[in-house]
Amino acid sequence: MMMTVITQNSLMQATGRRKTATATVVLNQGKGEIKINGKDLEFYFPTFVHRYEVLKPLEVIEATKKFDIIGKARGGGLMGQAQAMKLAIARALIKYDPSYRSLLKKEGLLTRDPRMKERKKTGRPGARKRFQFSKR
Repeated sequence: MMMTVITQNSLMQATGRRKTATATVVLNQGKGEIKINGKDLEFYFPTFVHRYEVLKPLEVIEATKKFDIIGKARGGGLMGQAQAMKLAIARALIKYDPSYRSLLKKEGLLTRDPRMKERKKTGRPGARKRFQFSKR
């Protein structure tokens, strides 16, 4: 396994969350390599939609080939993980250069989506579903 030496000045770390998914990202100047959980982006997120979500912050600042990204994604589904990665990358880019904030904010990439699955209530089959009512 090849280890790369990263200077502390160029290393940016950030975390993003979506539903039950959590993503941690380490951003470094490089040539555009993205690894998630030890796999290349194309293998971890096989569909275009998921890759588009992850790369959106880099496309907004027009730096898709400027940074190497090492990410860890846990929990949730693939879309939740992709959106958590998107938020983590956007936060790391702001740490790298605070001038990116206005561009990313305008695109809505710095807002954490607060929507979560509603919990199941006691005495009911689901969060809102009721058992069938019988009048007689």
